[in-house]
Amino acid sequence: MISPALAHLPTPLAPEALPQHAPLAVQTRDGLVESVHYGSAIATTADGLTLLAAGEPLAPFYPRSALKPLQAVAMVRAGLKLPDHLLSLASASHSGAAAHRDGAQRILDMHGLTPADLENSTDLPYGVRERQEWVAGGGKATRLAQNCSGKHAAMAATCVVAGWPVQGYLDPTHPLQQLVARTVADLTGEGPERTSTDGCGTPLFALTLRGMARAFGRLASATGPGSAEAAVAGAMRRHPMMAAGEDRDVTALMRLVPGLLAKDGFEGVQLAGLPDGRAVAVKISDGGDRARMPVTVHLLAALDVDTSALAGIAPAPVLGGGRPVGLLQAVDFLASPKPANSPDAL
Repeated sequence: MISPALAHLPTPLAPEALPQHAPLAVQTRDGLVESVHYGSAIATTADGLTLLAAGEPLAPFYPRSALKPLQAVAMVRAGLKLPDHLLSLASASHSGAAAHRDGAQRILDMHGLTPADLENSTDLPYGVRERQEWVAGGGKATRLAQNCSGKHAAMAATCVVAGWPVQGYLDPTHPLQQLVARTVADLTGEGPERTSTDGCGTPLFALTLRGMARAFGRLASATGPGSAEAAVAGAMRRHPMMAAGEDRDVTALMRLVPGLLAKDGFEGVQLAGLPDGRAVAVKISDGGDRARMPVTVHLLAALDVDTSALAGIAPAPVLGGGRPVGLLQAVDFLASPKPANSPDAL
């Protein structure tokens, strides 16, 4: 019998309904494991075959903002042409620096649009330093300051270029979103398990880590002047600050590993593609951000990528009284046996 005190609460999910995540990272303090981060991870070949895996990489999940480069590919396929730094911004979860806000405004200006045409949510800048400076200057939550404004400006601009209605561009039945859905299916090789709405209002697809890794491998290895994938990947690589911001680990990752394409997403998501088509995808089960990069770097090292330059972003020291007393680091999850439900040929 359910206690009366619990009767008003939603029915709890059964444990067997949850993804079978594995321990991926730990925080230690003076030799004691203080916290454990579970999740799933995968590394794939250029053909989308599994090289390495942990947890349940075929469980559907929401990639959140890691979808943005795929959405940008759809926009380029629809005819959008932007300078590289603005195309990188179209793929960004930006920090809200002046360059980001001005860039989103520039995309609008180029296509006869104004911030009133944007349909994303309003917010303060995402970056800590950028938010402090914005608020200190009297700034309020706006659509341009919100971290997805580059993507939304580009979406509205794509509608102008393609001759589609700008109003309602976030509706799943709008031609733009229909093209995005087809492009995501093409790049991932998957149909969405279900569709929801992201925090900024954009349609959001549930996919697998394998599908997302396959997509990033395709983007990162794309070549040719007529390739939308190559255009987006090249823009992000050449302008990583516009794709994220200063003081952001994904910016550092692209700067420090030649040719690497990286994009993070809320709720503990990280994607990275290599020029040879290999890629890694990570989902931290608790949605926390801090374990994302140590796990990603561990996967890249397992693929024989030189990660010596990444010591500053993973692992991370744990402080006590201002001095290091522990470490946040990946566990050797690739040495662990796979769960019984993990396919042997993902």
